[in-house]
Amino acid sequence: MTDNLFTLTPEHWQRLVSARQAYADTVSPYYDETLQQVTQRACENGNIGKADIGALLMWKRLRADTSWAGELMALADADVRRATAAAVTAVRDTSLSRSTSARAGRAALASLPGFRTGDALASAVLTAAAPNRMAIYDRRAHSALHTLNITLSHAPSRYSRYMEAIDQLLASAPAPIRGWSARDMDTALYWLHHPTNTTARTKQHSTPLIDTGQD
Repeated sequence: MTDNLFTLTPEHWQRLVSARQAYADTVSPYYDETLQQVTQRACENGNIGKADIGALLMWKRLRADTSWAGELMALADADVRRATAAAVTAVRDTSLSRSTSARAGRAALASLPGFRTGDALASAVLTAAAPNRMAIYDRRAHSALHTLNITLSHAPSRYSRYMEAIDQLLASAPAPIRGWSARDMDTALYWLHHPTNTTARTKQHSTPLIDTGQD
């Protein structure tokens, strides 16, 4: 990680807090049950198989009528688990920074169909493998970073740089954001750029919720 932490305005921080609260108020508390169940099995097995990748595909609401889905299904589950086991090991390695772990985990998945390009499904697998370290990548979260004047290009190693951006946000944030997990931050970013995050909804949480003092 670089030493140049992001400097957001109090308004930007407030928007993140409001978005996170709106997400919690709107999304069913049961929505993440699928992710949590995959996480539990990944914890027990040390890898993630085709069935759980399919579950994450549904959880992320991604399309399965693609050529890569057929290619993935044509692989032996044991081969898929070997690749995901390497990814699980990488993202759980606390001797590495979060962004370095993310890069290694993402690289371990790159040989599998559906994981050669794009980070949406890959980030779900990596987050299921290490829910306390990784975060979900989403095009809306990407756009939200842009809204906060944080540049994230689509160049190679995007997921690693996305995790570095989240790390820097958490490190420079005022209370209570400073105590958020990476997953808390990704849901705030997701909702910040969600179509239903209207001005009217944001106004429901317009009362200042953050301590803008830096300590």
